[in-house]
Amino acid sequence: MPELPASPEPHLPERLARAITLGGPIPVAQFMAAANAHYYATRDPLGAEGDFVTAPEISQMFGELLGAWCADLWARAGKPDVRYVELGPGRGTLAADALRAMASAGLRPQVHFVETSLVLRALQARRIPEVHFHDDVTSLPDDGPLLILANEFFDALPIYQLVKASDGWRERRLACQDVLFLPVAGRLVPESVIPERLRDAPAGSIIESSPASVAIARALAARVVKQGGAALIVDYGYDGPALGETLQAVKGHAMANPFEAPGEHDLTAHVDFTALAGIAAIAGARIHGPVPQGDFLGSLGIAARAAMLARTNPGQGEALAVAHRRLTSPAEMGSLFRAMAMASPGWPDPAGF
Repeated sequence: MPELPASPEPHLPERLARAITLGGPIPVAQFMAAANAHYYATRDPLGAEGDFVTAPEISQMFGELLGAWCADLWARAGKPDVRYVELGPGRGTLAADALRAMASAGLRPQVHFVETSLVLRALQARRIPEVHFHDDVTSLPDDGPLLILANEFFDALPIYQLVKASDGWRERRLACQDVLFLPVAGRLVPESVIPERLRDAPAGSIIESSPASVAIARALAARVVKQGGAALIVDYGYDGPALGETLQAVKGHAMANPFEAPGEHDLTAHVDFTALAGIAAIAGARIHGPVPQGDFLGSLGIAARAAMLARTNPGQGEALAVAHRRLTSPAEMGSLFRAMAMASPGWPDPAGF
């Protein structure tokens, strides 16, 4: 484990409390952005000893199938010189498995990661020594097609919340008492910003939006439209616009209060796939999905891959069956998680949809 860098926010709760005391309640998005920036900058959150486990950490099958998805699309596009891009690549596990599957099909792309955490960059560089790092999507290469994977990336981007009050819709903000943070109703927002079918929702209803997610989806779509390639997004989410609060915190594989101890647990929210698809389509990308993760992996052949691994690793049969079920069962990750692709108009239809 690399040595942890000095925290950019050594006393984040106190800093946030001071900002609120001086300037008044802050948007949920500002709180979430500051908390997650501190959280990811100071630890490896993955695995049994961390706070949560993602699909690539559950089984090599996930990364291998996404790598095969990339290789298949590349081959049917005529085998151009492509770049592999991953957003929020965790420990590099997904990339390692995906690149191994690509290599078996003859695809050996240049690798680019969008990652801001120095702790995670160190772990990723151990797995993929040849990787090129980027702080955001604006510096990604512009000299050829991109094959982009974003697994559980968009859910960690900051969200705004609006709450229905007795006198209309108000922005939800966070006030504080000492370092205890509490949601409060802020300023009124124009009714025109509320989707028409949601305007008459009962008092207490909440609407979420993520301008940061929309901006990144727009940038990725513009890239693949101009340069060629495709972006695959796998995350948990819904078809918006919709009512309901999805902001949540995870600590030690258990749910926590999202407004307690900012920077010490992972904050996420469900992804509005309709919003991402809509902005990508406006940019000119062809949209495929979203479809349930279980269906997507099933179409890519996860059952056959599990059977093959079980035959070559007889002692791993039960573990593979558990991983297969965890990734695809509607009772586990199979329905809540969804897959959606944004593809260049000049490229073939991607598999799995």
